[in-house]
Amino acid sequence: MAKILIVDDSPADLKFMQTALQGTNHVVTAISDPLQVEAAAAAFLPDLMIVDVVMPGRNGYEVVRALRKQPGGAGVKVIFSSSKGNDTDVKWGLRQGADDYLIKPYTPAQLIETLARHVT
Repeated sequence: MAKILIVDDSPADLKFMQTALQGTNHVVTAISDPLQVEAAAAAFLPDLMIVDVVMPGRNGYEVVRALRKQPGGAGVKVIFSSSKGNDTDVKWGLRQGADDYLIKPYTPAQLIETLARHVT
């Protein structure tokens, strides 16, 4: 069982991910404001985060860089979730500190398979 924090500005994407993860043994919480990530991560202490790349106010890359500077943030697994899916985008996301990259649109099975590579 892992604690998973989802960060996405789209209510539809948040609902899709939360619904897809129901029935797994994971504890899931979600936020839509990328400016609240540090506070949410400090309170929830996630094992893994799924972070949208394109968000208003602060993109996913900035979110992950800020997370990595927090105490304990370096050990949190990160999966970027984005419709930006060409090879350059994926490579850049991994260079920004993500452990994996999930290209939208994806199926619930693809989401669960990606998570399984990083948490039990």
